[in-house]
Amino acid sequence: MTAAPAGSRVLTAPPSLPPLLARGALLSPFKRPGPDAEFPRTRLVLPGVRADLARLAAYERVCGFPAGADALPVTYPHVLGFPAAMRLMSGRDFPLPLLGLVHTSIAITRYRAPAASGAYDLTVYVEGLAPHRRGTEAAVVTELRCADALVWESRSTYLARHRTSGRAAPPPAGDREPLPAVARWRLGPDLGRRYGAASGDRNPIHLHPLTARLFGFPRAIAHGMWTAARCLAAHGTPDAVTVRVDFRAPVLLPGTVTYAARDGRFELRGEDGRLHLGGEVRPA
Repeated sequence: MTAAPAGSRVLTAPPSLPPLLARGALLSPFKRPGPDAEFPRTRLVLPGVRADLARLAAYERVCGFPAGADALPVTYPHVLGFPAAMRLMSGRDFPLPLLGLVHTSIAITRYRAPAASGAYDLTVYVEGLAPHRRGTEAAVVTELRCADALVWESRSTYLARHRTSGRAAPPPAGDREPLPAVARWRLGPDLGRRYGAASGDRNPIHLHPLTARLFGFPRAIAHGMWTAARCLAAHGTPDAVTVRVDFRAPVLLPGTVTYAARDGRFELRGEDGRLHLGGEVRPA
């Protein structure tokens, strides 16, 4: 790894998620979100990151990716960077409350498929804030480098809902005509726990009905990044690829969803036709 640029903070080990979740929850009532708020400018850098091959295998199983592939699944660098992103979003200087924060989209560009056994330098930073019709969105960027070459990057948006003054991005366009169904998946009640064990994301809204009810959900909900990964595993991706996923509605567990795809587009719908996510895959 070369010297980190000014404004970077080099981490010696991946942060532990449970204390970050607790800190973020405790600080949430004191946050004052808004698109003009100050946000942390520090770039967190984690050098020499390697995938734990046992956890990677569990991730491949729960998401439907081919087992034992030579390359990391297209969504897996998000898993590697998530603890560092949580460290930023749970800090005192991050203006949006962690409680209630909603992952609304992710855009991924993979320039080449990273080897599963490789070592990488990972960088995470907050790109900025933007008004949303329902509150304020933060954009968080994750970058994966090998020998100083950028091999993968993502941009995730997270929404904090609050009253707005009328300055907001326009509402999304109406749904396109539904895509043709390809597969129907039955999701068990333990899916959130299985994905949480593989990814490290043990947010209580995904684990049990009781803990999900504490946050306003009637049952546990699937991780948004599981729904994205499961769709991309079914769709398949070239080595150099751009991916865009917009998360629209939570998937309750247990439940049944329909995966549909055509011409690079894909979506996930519930039995009632409700759109849970829409996405697109294009060669980079």
